[in-house]
Amino acid sequence: MEENQNSIPGLEIRYTEPGDAKYLKQWLLEPGVLRWFPMLDDLEIEDAVNRWVGFYRFKCSLTAVFEGVPCGIATLYLQPYRKLAHQCEFGIIVGGGQRNRGIGSQLLNHLMHLAKTSFGIELLHLQVYADNPAIHLYSRFGFREFGRQTHWIKDDGAFVGRIFMERFL
Repeated sequence: MEENQNSIPGLEIRYTEPGDAKYLKQWLLEPGVLRWFPMLDDLEIEDAVNRWVGFYRFKCSLTAVFEGVPCGIATLYLQPYRKLAHQCEFGIIVGGGQRNRGIGSQLLNHLMHLAKTSFGIELLHLQVYADNPAIHLYSRFGFREFGRQTHWIKDDGAFVGRIFMERFL
């Protein structure tokens, strides 16, 4: 990847490797993190980690490494059908100790570049919990809301909504 575009000393952005799965699982298990994800238990977390990191085979997943330790992952969920190949959803996570330091921004910059130049993606989209603070990051990067679902998740009897956002590259 293009390490020279990083503005954070000690940060490298590289392609995701299978061994990064253990870090993703650790980040998902940090207190409060599952509030922003639909998984409930170890089995669901393991399934999500395997799906997320499994995209490494297509070189469409990036890992942020700070001072030699993985600290974030961003993945393009490539579409298998040609009629859908122009657009793509993505997922991103940064480990707790590294949040609010610009690492998510670096990952997102690199992911958008990868999407456009390597895969010909024209439209990126995402879904995010309605009260997730990451909405501010996505808005700064030009993502715009295009829909809402108010009764997406049911957690302890309460409904939680999600916002759909998109951006043309």
